[in-house]
Amino acid sequence: MDTELAVAYDRCRELHRRHGRTYYLATRLLPAWKRRHVHALYGFTRYADEIVDRTDGLSTAERASRLDDWAGRFLAGLHGEQVDDPLLPAVLHTIAVFDLDRNDFAAFLKSMAMDLTVSSYPNYQHLLDYMEGSAAAIGTMMLPILGSSDPVAAREPARQLGFAFQLTNFIRDVGEDLARGRTYLPDEDLDRFGVTRHELVEASALGRSTPAIRALVAFEVTRAQAHYAAAAPGITMLAPASQACMRTAYALYGGILDEVAAQDYDVFARRAVVPGRRRLSVAARSLLAPTGTPVVLPGPPLPRAAAAERPLPRPATS
Repeated sequence: MDTELAVAYDRCRELHRRHGRTYYLATRLLPAWKRRHVHALYGFTRYADEIVDRTDGLSTAERASRLDDWAGRFLAGLHGEQVDDPLLPAVLHTIAVFDLDRNDFAAFLKSMAMDLTVSSYPNYQHLLDYMEGSAAAIGTMMLPILGSSDPVAAREPARQLGFAFQLTNFIRDVGEDLARGRTYLPDEDLDRFGVTRHELVEASALGRSTPAIRALVAFEVTRAQAHYAAAAPGITMLAPASQACMRTAYALYGGILDEVAAQDYDVFARRAVVPGRRRLSVAARSLLAPTGTPVVLPGPPLPRAAAAERPLPRPATS
C-alpha cells in the first residue's frame, strides 16, 4: 500500500475513532484486513455529514457548494482521475476492492444534500425515502465487506439494520437536531400525539419532556424495534468472522433504546448513552458467542398502547 493510500485510511480510522465510538468498538472485533475498509466507509459518510452540519458560519448555498465540490471530486475519482483529497483515496480503493454499488453512494450524497434544505418530514414514508440514502444504502455498502453466505437474502436485513440504527439516533438526538433546525420525527406523528415543534423546542430548553412528548418517543421506539426485528436474521447470514462485530453493534445501538426507556422516554432529560462497562461486556459476550448465535431483540417491554401501534417493516424497494 503506497503512502498516500495509507495516510487516507489512517485519516478515515481517526474520524471513526473520534466520532463513531459505538461502531468503532464493534469494528475492533473484525479481522484487521476488514477494519480499514469499514473505516473508509465511515470516513466517507462522516466527512459529508461534517460539510452539512459542522461548517458553522457558512450559508446554505456555501455548504451546498462545498458538498457539490467534494462529491464532484469523488465522482471524478470513480472515473479514474487522480484525486487530491485527504480521505477519498481510501474510499475509492475500498469501492474498487469490493466492487461496491456506485448507486449506494449516489443515494447517500442525495440524502446529504436534502439535509441542506429539508427541515421536516410530513410522514414516515417521506422519512424512509430520506433514510434510503442516509441509512439503508450504508447497510448495503457494508454487506460485501462483511461477507455473507447468501448476499441476496442478507440484503434486506442489511437495509433494515441501517434504518434501525439511524432511527435510534434520531430518537436519541431530538434536541441536537432541533438546534440545527431539523425534526426527524414525522409531522404526522407529532399531530397524532398532540405535540408541536414549538413544544419540542421548549422541552429541549427546559431539559424535560411533557407526557405527550414521552408518548411520541415511545411510539418511535416501537418503529425502531420493528426494524431491528427485520434486521435480526441477517446477523447470522454474515461471514463467521464478521458476526461478533455486527452482533455487538446491534446490541449497543439497540441498548440506546433501553436507556431511553429507562428515563421514561424523556430524551431531553439527558442524552441516552450505553454505559462504558456495559459496552465492554457486550463486546466480550459477542466475541465469545458461537457462530450463528441469534441476536436478542433490543428494547424493553413497551406500554401496551404503544406496542399495538408497532408497524410492519417496509419491504425492499430495490
